[in-house]
Amino acid sequence: MSKINLKPLADRVIIKPSEAQEKTKGGIILPDTAKEKPIEGIVVAIGPGKISEDGKTIKMEVKEGDKVLYGKYSGTEVTVDGVEYLIMRESDIFAIVA
Repeated sequence: MSKINLKPLADRVIIKPSEAQEKTKGGIILPDTAKEKPIEGIVVAIGPGKISEDGKTIKMEVKEGDKVLYGKYSGTEVTVDGVEYLIMRESDIFAIVA
């Protein structure tokens, strides 16, 4: 996994989304306009964690390299060196895929 030139702040994570499916299960090839937005990706960077009201840092549950599921319209899309990423809060992640 290559390092990116972004460092997320607080409880934010940077995710590289999985590729959108090219075909349906029945073998029909989908045009770009019909592809579903991915809801799965790999965490490539994490922030230090959220700061609680008493000033303590709340540790992040995800780590770099985790495969995660997130909301279909979660995060903000950014492109760095021609690669698309999503920046979102850790709370927008639903699950870590084991």
